[in-house]
Amino acid sequence: MSHVGVPRGTSRKRRSLALLTTGVLTLPVLAGCDSAHDDAVAATVVPQDVAPAARAQVADGGTVNWAIEAMPATLNAFQADSDSATTRITGALLPTLFPLDAKGRPQLNPDYLESAKVVEREPRQVVLYRLNQQAVWSDGREIGAPDFVAQWRALSGKDSAFWTARNAGYERIEKIERGADDLEVRVTFAKPYADWRSLFSPLYPKQVTGSPDAFNDGARSTLKATAGPFRLRGVDKETGSVTLARDPRWWGSPAKLDSLVFKAVGPQDRTRALAEGKIDVADIDAAAARRITQAARDTGGDGAPPAHGPGSGVSPAQALRSWALAHGSDEEAAQEAQEARDEKARAADAYAAEQSDLRGYVVRKSLEPAYTQLALNGERGPLADDRVRRAVARALDRQELVDAVLRPLGLPAEPLGSHLALAGQPAYKDGSDALGSQDTEEAQALLADAGWTREGATKRTDGTKAGSEGEKRKGAAEKKEAGEAGRAEDSGSAEDDGKTDDAARREPAADDGLYIVGDDDKAGEAEGAATRVIAPALGAAAQSAALLRQAGHLGGTGTSEDAPARITAQDRQPGGPAGAYAPAGTAAPAQPRAQAPDSARGPLGKDGKPLTLRFVLPSGPGSESLRGVGEKIAAMLDTIGIRTVITKVSDDSYFRDHVASGDYDLALYSWPATAYPATDDRPIFAKPVPATDGSLLVEQNYTRVGSDHIDQLFDQAVSELDEKAARDLMKKADARIWAAAGSIPLYQRPQLVATDKKLVNVGAFGFGAPHYQDIGFKKPKSAGAPATRKK
Repeated sequence: MSHVGVPRGTSRKRRSLALLTTGVLTLPVLAGCDSAHDDAVAATVVPQDVAPAARAQVADGGTVNWAIEAMPATLNAFQADSDSATTRITGALLPTLFPLDAKGRPQLNPDYLESAKVVEREPRQVVLYRLNQQAVWSDGREIGAPDFVAQWRALSGKDSAFWTARNAGYERIEKIERGADDLEVRVTFAKPYADWRSLFSPLYPKQVTGSPDAFNDGARSTLKATAGPFRLRGVDKETGSVTLARDPRWWGSPAKLDSLVFKAVGPQDRTRALAEGKIDVADIDAAAARRITQAARDTGGDGAPPAHGPGSGVSPAQALRSWALAHGSDEEAAQEAQEARDEKARAADAYAAEQSDLRGYVVRKSLEPAYTQLALNGERGPLADDRVRRAVARALDRQELVDAVLRPLGLPAEPLGSHLALAGQPAYKDGSDALGSQDTEEAQALLADAGWTREGATKRTDGTKAGSEGEKRKGAAEKKEAGEAGRAEDSGSAEDDGKTDDAARREPAADDGLYIVGDDDKAGEAEGAATRVIAPALGAAAQSAALLRQAGHLGGTGTSEDAPARITAQDRQPGGPAGAYAPAGTAAPAQPRAQAPDSARGPLGKDGKPLTLRFVLPSGPGSESLRGVGEKIAAMLDTIGIRTVITKVSDDSYFRDHVASGDYDLALYSWPATAYPATDDRPIFAKPVPATDGSLLVEQNYTRVGSDHIDQLFDQAVSELDEKAARDLMKKADARIWAAAGSIPLYQRPQLVATDKKLVNVGAFGFGAPHYQDIGFKKPKSAGAPATRKK
């Protein structure tokens, strides 16, 4: 059993959303780094798409309505239930000392700082901040050392009365004091901290962080003071909106907009909200992006309906038949046909009107600062053996997966080469060579070495043990009992309710062809240990929402809810199921891609147990493309003899009950990128450690695989004040993570944003932080004409 926890008390805010087993793996490629090539970035860097314009070209005034997923549960970014809406809103209200640029590099913010640097390294690291002398809170008080001190004390972890989910870095501070004058803040560290630029962002006023009551409850729906280009005007839960207004005390370039309104609009409702003019900016999925692009191409001339949407797929013969039925002699049939025609006509008219309204928008696209990975749960079952994990990784054609997601969107399609950085960041280096590229023969050799063979799928041995140490045989009586119990159960509905059902847990009959790995072979159960329900990680609810939202950015229309919830890879082979036939004259199916010899003769197995992995995916709308990627992965694994059972689970349970709790073999989810991998990625790849109660503390390492060496590299990097040396340590750690094959990065996620065509300096920001004061409506070309759009 594993438990999601934070034993070290040093994690930053748990990120929304490896690696070696305990044995030492010798990797000559990791012994050193070639400094001549370390900083070379081979991958394509996709720029921001924000319609940049100089401030002189932006009109003064107006309101922009910006869609967010839901109303923020809190405005305190350091609490466990903060989310993307919290981050978006506070970014316009509070100081960020080192915002990221378009390449994901922290840059000093001159609106708040004149300078910030390490002024001493021995005997203690000392950072000296010199504040902008004009920087004040909205109540008129100067930003100064008291605000830094209050935030440090609240986040240091020394006072449990502060309910915080983020304290990494703050616990390393020894003291904070005023410098030579009120504009200087001197921070002394007890231990060196390379990621010191990550601290004090956002910076809250001491009224929020000065006491547990103010911190825990005082900043959930209001802020007593702000210090940004906008101030908080109001939070209206009934209308689902948060309104910001231009702050007259702001000392920087004044905000171009009069107000900025964040509105809670779900992804499924955003196309309609855009068409109705209720929102001006919204993250959208590929389906909505296609509609906006099609709307821009539709001329609307001659009253012709769009060549897509309802009714566009009706052939002339079908239209003629429909007309004939509606005008036939059978009055009842004619009435039904006419009603159907009328309903289709109304739907087509509504669609055409919506398309006309969507012509006022444009799709901005870039790559989001986040990546999607295939996670392999190494806690138990076949994937506890690193040879099986590496075989899975070597079976994947990552380029094919990337092409399927990014090419249709017109974005560069290159597989991601790092767990710890994205293309364009200084720490980026493709470390995938530590694992190796796609190679079917090598994958099959790894499986054979682990004891998985075709003969093993039909033979049973008397207690012979092969493969990983985590596999334990069960007695014949237990197998018989499990088999009889399984046959007595009905297979149930095809759709999973979020938990593994009884049918999935049974030992299969010989002709079933389905087996759920790990459900009847869990560590501790053979000895009678009780299985306990574990608590999800802090912020798991927010992470769950984020993991589900990410699928919406991958696109696809419609849902796949009519498909079976569990589909074996064999059923997905080209040409249909074995024994299928077609009428005479039907063209032969296309030949499947080349496979390794004998790869399709049947699954591999060991001791009569087939090698089958349970692939858990979300079932909700908006996840079609993510499920499509899962289907492709399953087909790739089938070519090396690994069978997969795709289990669709409800959106609510996907992260909480499966990813975080470890109830999966394979899963797809994303991690956000960061400029501070030594701090932020440490919990994701930390080696799980036993707790005093016998459970496993995994922090955020949901693959449940790690090594002491990886932990040591992270620890060295976070204390290394030489930036290049710290990056080199992170590149070594990434190579180790690749070699362990606990998680396989696939692609950087697409970022699609719909914006009003007249808006500038807003859109797909990529890594970069928005400059809220520069967002606005572009002035018209005619001199002196008003361009402000009042809402």
